[in-house]
Amino acid sequence: MDKRWPALDVYGDGQEERGFYVADDYAPTAVQEIDGALRFFFSNSDDRDQAARALAPYLRVSPVDVPGDDWARRSQQNLAPITVGRLTILPTPSDLPGSPALPTAPALHALVIPPSMGFGTGHHATTRLCLAALQEINLTDAEVLDLGTGSGVLAMAAVQLGAAHALGVDDDSDAVQAAVDSLAFNPGLPRGRILFVVGDLMTMELPTADVVTANLTGGLLIRAAARLRRALKPGGALIMSGLQADERDEVWRAFAGLELETEATEDGWTTFTARRLSNG
Repeated sequence: MDKRWPALDVYGDGQEERGFYVADDYAPTAVQEIDGALRFFFSNSDDRDQAARALAPYLRVSPVDVPGDDWARRSQQNLAPITVGRLTILPTPSDLPGSPALPTAPALHALVIPPSMGFGTGHHATTRLCLAALQEINLTDAEVLDLGTGSGVLAMAAVQLGAAHALGVDDDSDAVQAAVDSLAFNPGLPRGRILFVVGDLMTMELPTADVVTANLTGGLLIRAAARLRRALKPGGALIMSGLQADERDEVWRAFAGLELETEATEDGWTTFTARRLSNG
C-alpha cells in the first residue's frame, strides 16, 4: 500500500505568518504552496490534528492525507532551479550542467535535491539565507554540524564548498532518509564525508564543530541556545535561521556573548551568523 502523508491545508490572510508560528509547536516536515493555500506536511496524524485545532480559531483549515507519489509529482511540476551565489540547487538530475535550465557562472556548484518530505529545496527564504551565509565563511577543512538538516542541502553544500566533514541531524526519520537518498543524486560529493542521523538536538550528545547551522524556528533556537553555544568550538561560527523578523531581538538575546558577524533578512525571515570568541 502506498504511503500517505498527513497534511493540513491552511487558507486565509496571514496564513504564512500564523502557520509558521504553529510550526514551532507541531513540527511540520515540509511546506508547499498549493491552490491558494499553504499545505503543511506532518510525520504523523496526531501532530497534524493538534495543529489544525490550534489554527482553526484564526484560519480555515482542511486536514488531508496526500499520496506520496502525488506529493512528489505536484512538487516536481512547480520547482525550478534556484541559484544562491556560487550554488545552484536543482530538483532533478536532468538540470545538471549542459541543460539550458542551469545558469552559467564562475565556479558554480550544483546540487540535486529532489522534492521530498525533508525541508530545504532552496525555495524557502530561510534555506537561501543559510546557503548565502555558508558562502561568507571560510569552510576549508571545517567540521560542520547541521541541525534540523531536513533535505540535507546545507550539509551537502558545506562539503561542496570545502568543509572536511558534515553531520546532518534531524528528529524526523523520513527527512533523514530523504537526505541520504539525495546523496545518490550527487555522485560528485566525496563519500564518507557526509553523514545523516536521526536525533533530537535537545537530548542527544552533540559533537563540537567549527561551523554549526541551525535552520529551525525562533522558539526552538531560544530553547536550544545553550546547547548550540556548547557545540561551537572556540572561534567557531553559528548560522541560525528560521526566525521571523519580529522575533529577531528575542532570539538574539538568547545568544548574548556571541559576536554577531552578519545579519540578513528576506521575505520577513532573518538569519544571523555569530561567532564564539576564541577565549569564550
